[in-house]
Amino acid sequence: MSGKRKFTIGIDYDTHQATAILVNVNTGALVASSVYKYTHGIIKDKLPEIDVPLDSGFTLQHPKDYVNALKRTVPKLIRESQIDPEQVIGIGVDFKGSTVIPTTDDGTPLALIDEYQKDPHAWPKLWKHQNAREKADRITQLANDRFETFIDRYGGRINAEWFFPKVWEIYDDSSNIYHAADRIIEAADWIVWQLTGQETRNICAAGYKALWSKSDGFPLETFFSALDDGLTNVVDEKMKRQTTPLGEQAGELTEEAAKWMKLNPGTPVAVGILDLHAAVPAATVAEPGKMALILGDSFVHMILSNKDYRVPGMSGMVEDGIVPGMIGYEAEQAGGGNHFAWFMENAIPTDYLKEANKRKISIYKLLEEKATLLKPAESGLIALDWWNGNRSILTDDDLTGLILGYSLETTPEEIYRALLEATTFGTRKIFETFIASGVPINEIVVTGDGPVHNSLLLNILANVTKTEIKIAGSRQTSALGAAIHAAVAAGESKGGYGSIPEASKRMAHLSNKTVVPNNNDKKTYNRLYSEYTLLHDYFGYGHNNAMKRLKNLRTTILEKKQR
Repeated sequence: MSGKRKFTIGIDYDTHQATAILVNVNTGALVASSVYKYTHGIIKDKLPEIDVPLDSGFTLQHPKDYVNALKRTVPKLIRESQIDPEQVIGIGVDFKGSTVIPTTDDGTPLALIDEYQKDPHAWPKLWKHQNAREKADRITQLANDRFETFIDRYGGRINAEWFFPKVWEIYDDSSNIYHAADRIIEAADWIVWQLTGQETRNICAAGYKALWSKSDGFPLETFFSALDDGLTNVVDEKMKRQTTPLGEQAGELTEEAAKWMKLNPGTPVAVGILDLHAAVPAATVAEPGKMALILGDSFVHMILSNKDYRVPGMSGMVEDGIVPGMIGYEAEQAGGGNHFAWFMENAIPTDYLKEANKRKISIYKLLEEKATLLKPAESGLIALDWWNGNRSILTDDDLTGLILGYSLETTPEEIYRALLEATTFGTRKIFETFIASGVPINEIVVTGDGPVHNSLLLNILANVTKTEIKIAGSRQTSALGAAIHAAVAAGESKGGYGSIPEASKRMAHLSNKTVVPNNNDKKTYNRLYSEYTLLHDYFGYGHNNAMKRLKNLRTTILEKKQR
């Protein structure tokens, strides 16, 4: 085998599908890829096959889809590339988090057991399941009241998408499922369990989603008992206190899992990781001073540092949480791609749609073309990018969007450009907050989904942040990140690498394209950013709570209509 090329497989579990890629370990070149769309998709209305209706707000998935993804994608990689399975030296997996699965002690999801499958709390709760918001608010309040030190690592607020709010929801709403579960586990760790037969808990998910830190571990039992006496021993009864560092080997591929994927038993399997965090070294960000800006439904900002700083409004800071030996900081704009999609789905005139159809281009492309013809500030509009609340730096989900400066002459492309600009202003606010807190940022590398291919957005981002924007070479950075972790888990003796930064240097690359700020536009955007900051502080810091009053009024009216 010494003379043969060596490969790793990275498997990215996204919201709607799983993507597996085969990567050359020496160069990072993509050899083959395969996508499996989940048969059951996102489960929101009723449980599949048994037709049990779901209450509003449930967002579930089927665990069989996760295993079927392995069976469908990996054999295709081997078949299409025509390589010998012996050449695959490692497998890595990343997953959307926090996706929470209750299981038996051997890892069987309760959703697959007849006795429990009619209870929706037995099913995997997808990361975007929001019904635990009240639990998250109560955890936040208690942590602040008790001056818990962990709350500072999350910008002072716990999110409903995270691990413990969902666990508490299971306990409160379905004690039968809570007590039946021998384990409640992140999907990233569950799928590694299926591959290796060994339960591990990765540092990334534990730190960013389950309140763990390297220095303090999980919160004390007294904190959980203050939530509810029945949760006092939740860590020892339903989890594992031991967490495994990123890049380490979680175990080896079992005989059964090897048959699923047409691979060799004994192939090293890396510890699991969250998807966006896996993308960071795959975007060449594996050292301090760089920001990986991941553009998708939301915009996520990942920064590495050698030192511990408290940054207002960060979504999390975890030592060793992205790259061992460094502190990984995370911030987030809760809008981003969803923000733009809302506009395209709800605010486009018919004649624009007809023009796009006639020219056989997307409505996104048409609006980008029209908005590119505008000069900064030409529209007379300024917007706040809070269509889905503000995650960083205000950490307030009850804030809402705003556009100021409408006139009878306002056009759709002017509105669209204002939304693009608002999102970049939000990024600059996060950017400046990190720098002011002591975390240096000298370079921005963007990666992610559709917004990465919006040239206008990237140009505005460069001008607003006054920073050259670099672009990751891979379009599948989460899967590539998983493959990088696989190469490190395999180790140098098998042809892999000794560390994540070393693997990143060899396997991750930048695009030849960069976006450089325009000096003339920078001056105009500085003036617009000043206006954004005035509105940001006025509505964000409670000088005027009109947004929240209107939101409460809307909620009241809707509740009356539903009675």
